Amino acid sequence: MPHPISTLGAFHTAISVLPLAAGLYSFVRYRAIEPAKRSGKLYLVGLLLSVLTAFGLSSTGGFNAGHALGILALLVIGGSLLIRQLPLFPRLVPYLSQFGFSFSFFLLLVPAIGETLTRLPVSHPLATGPESPLVRGTLLVWLVIFVVGSALQMWWMRSQRKRVSQ
Repeated sequence: MPHPISTLGAFHTAISVLPLAAGLYSFVRYRAIEPAKRSGKLYLVGLLLSVLTAFGLSSTGGFNAGHALGILALLVIGGSLLIRQLPLFPRLVPYLSQFGFSFSFFLLLVPAIGETLTRLPVSHPLATGPESPLVRGTLLVWLVIFVVGSALQMWWMRSQRKRVSQ
């Protein structure tokens, strides 16, 4: 077993399913992560717990890129919540806020992709490390999905706004 998982690692993995499931549900149901909805609240709590539990884990023995991405995701979420309270750029606020939530979801899956591909299947992982062509290719596909998905999300929000104003 090349990558044994610790108790904290198992707990972190289980907790990390919460924001993944809540975020996917939100995107399918609402086309957005809405913090006022139950799924949005679960997403935010799950993301926070996922990032916090990740600090006890490190395959490199210290602070790593996954930790940095977690901190960035929390900062982005904080900004997405804060911008809703500020009167600056009122027409852009919904777009900027939602882009932040979507970006945090993107960031959540970046380390998850690398960890999953380098740990599963347990007997013979699909990838050897973060520099593996499979990991890099999968991350590139995930980036394309994020960019296209964000563009579609902004288009949908704009069409909804136009529809309401008519």
